[in-house]
Amino acid sequence: QVQLVESGGGLMQAGGSLRLSCEASGRTFSGYHLGWFRQAPGKQRDFLAAISGSGGTTKYADSVKGRFTISRDNGKNTGYLQMNGLKPEDTAVYYCAASRVFLPRNYDYWGQGTQVTVSS
Repeated sequence: QVQLVESGGGLMQAGGSLRLSCEASGRTFSGYHLGWFRQAPGKQRDFLAAISGSGGTTKYADSVKGRFTISRDNGKNTGYLQMNGLKPEDTAVYYCAASRVFLPRNYDYWGQGTQVTVSS
C-alpha cells in the first residue's frame, strides 16, 4: 500500500511558477513509477507527465512539454512537478499517482489532489 499526499498548489498569476510535491509513505518509494495528472472543472482528467522509479526516464504530454518538469527524490520519498510559465488554462486540481508499471493504463494509487488556480 502506498499513500500519496500532494501539496504546493495555490493561486498564481499568469507567467508565474509553482512546484507541486507528492509525498509518499508506505512501501519502497523507488519501486513505484509516478505520474502527474490534472482535472479542470467539467473536464476529464488529463495526463501531464510520468517518471520512472529510478528517475531516469520521463514522459510528458505535448501540452506541457517545455513548461513542466517532473522529478523525484527517492531519499525523501517525494515526487515533484515544477510548473513554469503558468497560464489560466492550467487551472485545475492536480493529482499524483503511483504504479509498479511505467505509464500504465490505470495507476494503482492516487493522492487527494491539490488546487492550482492561475489568474490572468
